[in-house]
Amino acid sequence: MILSVSGVHFQYPSRPVLKGVSFELPEGQILGVLGVNGAGKSTLLKCVNRILRLEKGTVLLGGEDLLKMNGNEVARRLGYVPQKYGEERLTVYDTILLGRKPYIRWAAAETDFRAVERVLQVMHLEDYAMRPVHELSGGEMQKVIIARALAQEPKVLLLDEPISSLDLKNQLEVMELIWRVVKDQGLSAILAIHDINLALRFADRLLFLKDGKVHAFADPQTVTPGVIREVYGVDVLLQEVQGYPVVIAVNGWKEKREGKSHENKR
Repeated sequence: MILSVSGVHFQYPSRPVLKGVSFELPEGQILGVLGVNGAGKSTLLKCVNRILRLEKGTVLLGGEDLLKMNGNEVARRLGYVPQKYGEERLTVYDTILLGRKPYIRWAAAETDFRAVERVLQVMHLEDYAMRPVHELSGGEMQKVIIARALAQEPKVLLLDEPISSLDLKNQLEVMELIWRVVKDQGLSAILAIHDINLALRFADRLLFLKDGKVHAFADPQTVTPGVIREVYGVDVLLQEVQGYPVVIAVNGWKEKREGKSHENKR
């Protein structure tokens, strides 16, 4: 296993969030982390990345204890794509070059520039290299932030809701890029995500959080409507459409709406 998380606990001053979360992630796989708002998806990623200091538990990467490494060592192994990012007045090229910071001592070297060039090609951003990032669309900007994380040459990518503010076309493009990069480069990725259908479509494994604990850990093919109902409190159908699993909510809203319509007609 490339990443092993065991018995992770974390709490904010107001409440506990993670209560003994454990899982393992093989090389070359995408793990989708799912759960309701406030379940601890983003907190889990921040604990793995040492942005938050966990109370107890272990995080091993390739058998090495991440909690004992310094910041640069962690950044060389984990690439983090946050849910929110600043609007820096930099070009795309310079933004991606920031991903080389863990390797730069006094000034960027030829190896750093070559790394940026490689990432630009992988993400199909060559034509955007000299454009200011504040002029980019949401989908373009998200690809740049992922590219910056890839420039760190990490073993594992941590992506915190990378498609939450994107339209359907850009959601699919970004998810397909993440999937291709993971498979082509032999990386692994942990993806905190709200969209169950896209998680079922692109992730190799799914981890459902509930009440601070791992409620279920399953392959997309073995996820059941019962698990989704227990985690989200919504009745669903799980169908296959053109080879893709699709979740359809059936919580009675249609009947309520039609009943209200009949009442209004009276």
